[in-house]
Amino acid sequence: MLVAAAVCPQTPLIVTGLPELRAACRTAVAALRAARPDVLVVVGGAETTRSYDGAAAGTLRPWGFDVTVGEGAPVLPLSLTVGRRLLNDPEPPSGPPPATGAEGVPAQVLARDAGGVPAQAVAFAAAPAECRAIGAGLAALGRVALLVMADGSACLTPRAPGRYDEAAQPYDDLIAEAVGTADAAALAALDPVEADRLWVTGRAALQVLAGAAEGTPLTGTLLMRSSPYGVGYFAAVWS
Repeated sequence: MLVAAAVCPQTPLIVTGLPELRAACRTAVAALRAARPDVLVVVGGAETTRSYDGAAAGTLRPWGFDVTVGEGAPVLPLSLTVGRRLLNDPEPPSGPPPATGAEGVPAQVLARDAGGVPAQAVAFAAAPAECRAIGAGLAALGRVALLVMADGSACLTPRAPGRYDEAAQPYDDLIAEAVGTADAAALAALDPVEADRLWVTGRAALQVLAGAAEGTPLTGTLLMRSSPYGVGYFAAVWS
């Protein structure tokens, strides 16, 4: 059963820049840990679908950041590497104090270190039904929390990585509304063809979340939304 979820951007810039968005992601991660899940899983898009155990390593060196998670040869895709890094973010959250557990212990220390957190990659091109099935399988593991790494459209402005498209903003609005209200049905209905055209790399991961949350009464909060480089970034919590 899915007991909590967080949606954060997969951009490597979240590691060293974008301080307000990074702080919102820390708040989202704290909420996941405050839910005291039996299992915490990082979910993100990749070229192929596969699972990784908690010992798998990843690096951001190809993107110009001397940041590595785990030990051994780096095998994690970008999205899962950034997610694992967020789980071990050394800086305290800004704003109000983090949520605490029943014994008053800060939520950040209620979960095991991110080095033991398994990860699930889902192919960018995976069909919606396949994504939802992966999510349902994760939700069946027990009391599960998901850290979902997902960007919106990369076609929001003329200087965006993708070619500017006036349809990108409405599509991003739809995603923001869905992650902000825990609307699993809306995420499940995302059109993969349109998502591909608008460079929505987070579509498959969001539909894994939809599959995990199906039939679960969660509420959502959109902590922050931004698009500083013409790419849609979201930080949201479902609980």
